[in-house]
Parts: sequence; C-alpha cells; structure tokens
Amino acid sequence: MRLWLQFASGDYKRSDKPYMSSTAHAAKMKPKTMAEKADIHELYEESVQDVETEVDFITETYENLRGRAPRSFREDFCGTASACCEWVRRDSEAIAVGVDLDEQTLEWGRQHRLSRLSDAQRSRVKLVEANVLSVDERGFDVVGAFNFSYWTFRTRPESVDYFRRVYAALKEDGIFMLDAFGGSEAYEVMTEKTKHERFTYVWDQAEFQPVTGYMRTHIHFKFPDGSRLKKAFTYEWRLWTLPEIQELLLEAGFQRATVYWEGEDDDGEGNGIYAPEARGEPDPGWIAYIVAEK
Repeated sequence: MRLWLQFASGDYKRSDKPYMSSTAHAAKMKPKTMAEKADIHELYEESVQDVETEVDFITETYENLRGRAPRSFREDFCGTASACCEWVRRDSEAIAVGVDLDEQTLEWGRQHRLSRLSDAQRSRVKLVEANVLSVDERGFDVVGAFNFSYWTFRTRPESVDYFRRVYAALKEDGIFMLDAFGGSEAYEVMTEKTKHERFTYVWDQAEFQPVTGYMRTHIHFKFPDGSRLKKAFTYEWRLWTLPEIQELLLEAGFQRATVYWEGEDDDGEGNGIYAPEARGEPDPGWIAYIVAEK
C-alpha cells in the first residue's frame, strides 16, 4: 500500500491526502479552455445541421409528389437523431426510426434530444444501433440519408446494395431523399472557415484522389480564447457525382431520381429554395438534394 507522508513538528505522520506540488496545484486550478468545455455534437448541429429546414423540405416535397402528408420516417446514419425528434414534434401521428452504428452518439441523442420530447412524442421514436446494410425496419413513407453519409460506400456494388435495401424498406409510394455536394472546389485540397457567434467552424478537405474519387475530410473548431478542437470529426468518402448517384438509384429499382437545385436571390446567393433541375449551374461549390421515387 502506498503511504503519503507529511512532515510536522519533527515527526513524519501518515496523511489522509496526497502531497500536491505547486505546479500540480496550479494545473488543477487552471480553468478549462472553451475547447475543453465544448460539446462536439452541439457544435456539429449548430454549424452543419439544420433539421427544421431538412424536415420542411422532406414534408413539402412529399406532399407535392404524393398529395398527402408523410407519417413514417427512417433516418439512416442518424447520429444524434435530431431529425427524428423534429419529425415527431410536428405531427401527433408521425413515427420515426433512427439507425446508426455508433452507440455513444445514439446515447447522447437519447440524453440531449429525446429527453426534450414529451412522453407521447418520445414513444413514437425508435433508435436502432445497426448497420444500414442489415437493419430490418420497413414500411416507411420516407427514408432519408443526409449530410452525405451514404458516401461511406465507395464502390458501385456497395451503393446499389444500400439503395436496394432502402427501396425494400419503403411503402409502395415511398420516397428516398439524399443530399450531395460538388463543384470545382470539391476536388481541391483546401480549408474553409465559417465564423459563428461562439466558435469558428473549419471544413478541411485534407486529401482527394482523382483516380479513385476517395476523399478524406475533417471538421475542426476554433474558439475565441485560442483553443481548438482538431479533427473533431473525420470522414473517408467517395466523392460521387450527381449523374452517378441518379444512375445507381435507377439501377436499384427506383422509377425516378430527380435533382433538386437551390435557387438564387437578387445578389446571386443561394435562397434556400430547392426545385427540380435538369442541368444545374457550374458553381464552384454547391449542395443539392436527390429525390428518388419508388
């Protein structure tokens, strides 16, 4: 057993507390940096995810195409399941299933997102720890795969396999919704900084291989006190093009795969309104939705 000794009145005595040097004491008393206090999931949602707009697009597009409101939603690669929570908040008859491989992230979602729901709303959300290639959750009006998460499948056979499984999980008039990004800047090794009120979001395209389409990206966060969270998130993807995605969806059995392109305001900036588009514009950086109809 380790004994801690303290000198007092010429005698050594056993102490209840360990000796702490002035350096260790100072380190213990040093306040945490903003990076140390930050929650990466909160940072991600604030800088990357907008579930309100996402659910707006899903419901409005579905209603326009099918003439009724969608009720059932499966969120693949759901992470914290924020979109599932937003889904059930809006409609007392809506149900949502979130699927993700990462149990820790799902648990964070339970503690910080599902906990904000009423008991009735929470009863209509199911979180499943599983691979989207093996999950057996079916009968949905809508399946969504957003934030480019399905790009984790880097070969045509893998992607078609996933799309076929989504097809089987949908109702007869179901719709699969995805997003994608591209433009000349997508093929560059570069970083892009976006300043928020409490932090700076850094998108880091660290590696791109033109022959394979492989890309490795990171998300970093910088704070006003000079501290940083480096590589808070890392992704290894294939940079798929829109024609490739459309072709793979049709190969998987979908009748149509339509690109929804963002419109522009009077200053030529994106206006947040997405509509079907057959050609698009050669912008250096764009984000689009793909809507695949069963």
